[in-house]
Amino acid sequence: MIKTKVFFSLVSIMIASGSSSKAQQLYHERHRPQIHFSPKQKWTNDPNGMVYHNGTWHLFFQHYPDSTIWGPMHWGHATSKDLVHWQEQPIALYPDSLGYIFSGSAVVDKNNTAGFGKNALVAIFTHHDPQGEKEKRNNFQNQSIAYSTDEGRTWTKYAGNPVLKNPGITDFRDPKVCWYEPQKKWIMTLATKDRITFYSSPDLKGWTKESEFGKELGAHGGVWECPDLFQLDDDNGKKVWVLIVSINPGGPNGGSATQYFLGDFDGSRFAPVDTNTRWIDYGPDNYAGITWSNTGNRKIFLGWMSNWLYANIVPATTWRNAMTIARELKLKRTGNEMYVASEPVAELKKIQSKPVVLHNIQVQKSFDVASKAGKITFPARLDLNFEKNSDYSIVLSNDAGEEVAIGYNKAQQQYYIDRSRSGQTNFQKDFPARHVAPRLSKAGSMDLSLILDVNSVEMFADSGLTVMTSIYFPTKPFTHIRIESPENVTIKKLTVSSLKSIW
Repeated sequence: MIKTKVFFSLVSIMIASGSSSKAQQLYHERHRPQIHFSPKQKWTNDPNGMVYHNGTWHLFFQHYPDSTIWGPMHWGHATSKDLVHWQEQPIALYPDSLGYIFSGSAVVDKNNTAGFGKNALVAIFTHHDPQGEKEKRNNFQNQSIAYSTDEGRTWTKYAGNPVLKNPGITDFRDPKVCWYEPQKKWIMTLATKDRITFYSSPDLKGWTKESEFGKELGAHGGVWECPDLFQLDDDNGKKVWVLIVSINPGGPNGGSATQYFLGDFDGSRFAPVDTNTRWIDYGPDNYAGITWSNTGNRKIFLGWMSNWLYANIVPATTWRNAMTIARELKLKRTGNEMYVASEPVAELKKIQSKPVVLHNIQVQKSFDVASKAGKITFPARLDLNFEKNSDYSIVLSNDAGEEVAIGYNKAQQQYYIDRSRSGQTNFQKDFPARHVAPRLSKAGSMDLSLILDVNSVEMFADSGLTVMTSIYFPTKPFTHIRIESPENVTIKKLTVSSLKSIW
């Protein structure tokens, strides 16, 4: 008996060791992000069903487990205790007779309004009927629900699905649901082709149309998708409603992007404060992002780190596409304008090495960061504080002569990311490009934070007022960072930290 126990213990160790070795191989392929979530294998796009419950961050995501290109959508599932390290879980929702499982959201039903149990997790998603689409019907997308009473481990689809039937709108999808406390009801923010439609429900099962928004407001270069509705505090402590709407195509730098509106919501209608088009992220590679529900006043955002211009053909191998890092959203004012600013979540410090801090660096033409900070290993974080507005470029490079430049053009008052010489770029004509974003801050000094993974940069300028995300595919890892400027530039403070792989 003892020998049997020892034998099975040894077998268990061997299996665990083999699994660990396989995981190491899976998460260290060429171009595999080391500090961003990506599924172990195959395809992913939009983040879905993001909900915080009992100390666990749940991330569901559009997933096709049989290919590295888009196909019949499932809801993949991953969990985290710290918004940084992710554990992939079994697939939560599979396609069924009603169709593929498209994007949606999840809530904690604290008051058991749906009758599935107090504090049940309820997912609200779009059923997409591929046969109806093939037959060119206009009602092939409908809204359905599923629930979990075991902390999200298993899910049961509601027998009465769909709970919101399509009235005849070709694009009728991506429900984001929140609880509206003043009127004790659920609000569904739904993407309906070229506008947002709001619905309400007392129980997540029966829905009533409230209003429409946006047919003639905002950017309309493509279909509206993946909305979100939530509140943030302004600098006076007043609650401001934020409506996020993704659009594809029609982004400021081509293809997919996410715009937002500021205003008020009374439980029925959203009233914007102005008609300005604002963008959560000006870079080419942050799309379909939404916030976690059940997080109180803290609003944490996550996006899909790709673009529909090339998402199906980027040079990945066993996996394709990833998520951005988690970002905390806050309202910030510059001049008379209010904006949604994004900054990396504080939890990212969990994987940050002891930083090297340099003061009063004088850049004359070119400055090699490693000459003062020592060897830099990627992933890394780079924080810079500039004494004044200046032309500069932070260049990531390798020994193959490939590079990515992140910088600021003072004459045009624009930040930029240039990946035109970043390595593998010929898989799509629009990929090798220089992307730009306006500087929104009016301050005389400048600050910049760069989160650098092996195949991406996330730029947060002026405390997150201007944000850009860009992916790239060098043939060899980037190993050098230099700062260039045509003028003499003073960096008041430069901080460099390596970031430990989350895998």
